[in-house]
Amino acid sequence: MTIQCELCPKNCLIAPGQSGECRIRVNIDGRLVAVTYGRPCAVHVDPIEKKPLFHMLPGSRILSLATVGCNLHCKNCQNWEISQENPEKLAAKELDPGDVPALARQHACQSIAYTYTEPVVFYEYTLDGCRQAHDAGLKTALVTAGYINREPFERLAPHVDAVNIDLKAMSDTFYRDLCEGSLAPVLNTLESAKSAGIWVEVTNLVIPTLNDSEADLQKLCRWVVSHLGRETPLHFSRFHPAFRMKNLPPTPEETLVRACDIARAEGLHYVYIGNVARAGAENTYCFQCGALVIERQRFTIIENRLRDGACPSCGTKVHGVWT
Repeated sequence: MTIQCELCPKNCLIAPGQSGECRIRVNIDGRLVAVTYGRPCAVHVDPIEKKPLFHMLPGSRILSLATVGCNLHCKNCQNWEISQENPEKLAAKELDPGDVPALARQHACQSIAYTYTEPVVFYEYTLDGCRQAHDAGLKTALVTAGYINREPFERLAPHVDAVNIDLKAMSDTFYRDLCEGSLAPVLNTLESAKSAGIWVEVTNLVIPTLNDSEADLQKLCRWVVSHLGRETPLHFSRFHPAFRMKNLPPTPEETLVRACDIARAEGLHYVYIGNVARAGAENTYCFQCGALVIERQRFTIIENRLRDGACPSCGTKVHGVWT
């Protein structure tokens, strides 16, 4: 019997013995099974800044988990070796959701992230893991493209503390041609996360000639301001040729600087540059008085001057999850 997966907007019709586009949700005897449940292909301890999450527990460690699979097929995917592979072709660890909190504690992690590939597609593992983490007093985070239907996301949301959602472009054509997806569901997920009280940070990978025009960047920044708020951190990330997109050069540094200038001109309080070494590009400054609040160098905190979640110079609240 053919069954339909209703997890993401692709709503795959899956024949017996076959999988959806994500490769890991399989029709087994008329029942939809996520075959990577409890079988992560990547388990690492990261600095939380690597996610990137700059406004949640700065300087802390986060246990990062991923299974094989993704419901998008981005031509420029940096983790394509695991996101675009079939589950039977990669080695995996046995790690039950109930065992994840103890592993996090063992490595002095204050939080757990579902990341690297797409936590949406291994939904049940993500949901159960986030529940177990909260029961153990740990924070949870998703690093995701946000390509999920509203109802399953709303079931997951109460168990998630923070998300970094990859907003690739404000163009449905971009999503269709480069990712085999669409824009509207991602915007819906961003709004749903904000409404649910989840701490939201946004990453935009700036790709030369494809989403780097002033109009492109301005449209994205204006949407973030109007729908998520000026306090939403926005990370502009440098593109590097990878996977099926090796015909374009890395993003020029000046393009990333221009993107930051546009974001600040549109009123965003916290704007960052990633994947490039540039002095000050990853620092957090008080939007009110301009004082340096958190100094970073790559994924390392050089100095954290926060005082009870506020600027040490003027006392203005700095938005984030600090405890």
